[in-house]
Amino acid sequence: MSSELKKAIDQISKDRGIDKDLLIDTLEEAVRSSVARKYGDAMDIEVNYNEDAGEIEVYQFKVVAAEVEDEISEIPLEEAQAHDPNVQIDDEMGFKLKIEDLGRIAAQSAKQVIIQRMRDAEQEIIYDEYKSRMNEIVSGIIQRRDRSGWIINLGRTEAVLPKNEQIPRERYKRGDRVQAFIIDVQKEARGPQITVSRSHPDYMTALFKREVPEVDDATVKIMGVARDPGLRAKVAVNSTDRDVDPVGACVGIRGSRIQNIVQELRGERIDIVVWSQDIAMYAQNALSPAVITRIAVDEEEKNLEVVVPDDQLTVAIGRKGQNVKLASRLLGWKIDVFTESRYGEMNAASKGMDQLASVAEIPLDNFISAGFETVSQIAGASEEILLTISGMTSSKVSDMKSAIMLLGIGDDEPESDENQDIEEEVVTEAVEAVEADDEALSEEESEDDTVKTVETEEESAEHSTKDEEIESGENETPETE
Repeated sequence: MSSELKKAIDQISKDRGIDKDLLIDTLEEAVRSSVARKYGDAMDIEVNYNEDAGEIEVYQFKVVAAEVEDEISEIPLEEAQAHDPNVQIDDEMGFKLKIEDLGRIAAQSAKQVIIQRMRDAEQEIIYDEYKSRMNEIVSGIIQRRDRSGWIINLGRTEAVLPKNEQIPRERYKRGDRVQAFIIDVQKEARGPQITVSRSHPDYMTALFKREVPEVDDATVKIMGVARDPGLRAKVAVNSTDRDVDPVGACVGIRGSRIQNIVQELRGERIDIVVWSQDIAMYAQNALSPAVITRIAVDEEEKNLEVVVPDDQLTVAIGRKGQNVKLASRLLGWKIDVFTESRYGEMNAASKGMDQLASVAEIPLDNFISAGFETVSQIAGASEEILLTISGMTSSKVSDMKSAIMLLGIGDDEPESDENQDIEEEVVTEAVEAVEADDEALSEEESEDDTVKTVETEEESAEHSTKDEEIESGENETPETE
């Protein structure tokens, strides 16, 4: 019996991966619980596993008393002296109990405790294992589907692939082998709850570490990832070694490395971007393949104004704004894209305002706050209205008016309403004059047509008379002599 218990402990420890000491502690606790169930908690006992003998030993301790009041915790002096002649009152004596005497109910209770403790120990081991594997790629088989998502069998345990962590338009069926990225491990009553993802940006980083040795050994660093799962992604890379091209290392010979990642992500297009500490250069790389004319950087607002040729706007923005959206997410900056023509118009309008603000020595924001955005608005406004601008004085108003006249700023801007009305009147008069000339010309042409018509009728009558004479002559028969 003793050898069987020892073999069972060794076998369970090996098969389940449970530490032997933990298993022995579980057995001791189970026996202690059974003894307490049968004899009550008042019994003072000690449970130990004797590894040499290969059995569980239980000892009951009693106090030697002259008069016994509690038979479970006390023993009479005479009975105690029968075991040990030198024993005295108030001494504590231990007696070995037989486990076989515990009874059927106690034995069943011990068995349940052992099973539960073994299950808890196994779940604890699984939890510790996958907790240490956070941010790693795991492989499993699609087992079933529930409300939360797909359940993946990982072997010793299960993981859940939630709907929001799946790649859109990716379809699975039972028995499919799938890879995913561990993003969370929680300890719950039913066991460790493992959550995996296929759409997480760090999943792509993990794939690069697996496929590219230079990324795995940190020669090439992944500086950022922005994904539109299943469609397109941008990965920023940087090399710590001048002799190593980060883009070439990630692409591999004939694209072998990057193709493995693309296939795993079901054809997701991946742009590899060279990272730069210069945000303008970084943005230019991130917006590739678009050609960038210039970039204005606003450090305080973390905003970039990107100017591209007119024919490059579609390329810079991308399909449904995908290119600029991913670039903005990769940089962590807001990106506004303008064509050269549009940016030129905006600058022309703002240039005059900057000059007026400089002349008045007032911040441009004060003009904008007061509702003035163009020079023409300032030129057409009265002095009383201009004085509502914060920091404005009568002398500054005069200086601005003079600057508008002397410098000629704002000439290219849309004209004021008054000038537009005058221009419309002039245009109207010109149109009316042209229409009058057209009418006169039409009348003259009409008279000419009338004259021509009369002449034509007279000529027609004359020709008609001649024709009659000729016909008459032809019809006459010469007289015969």
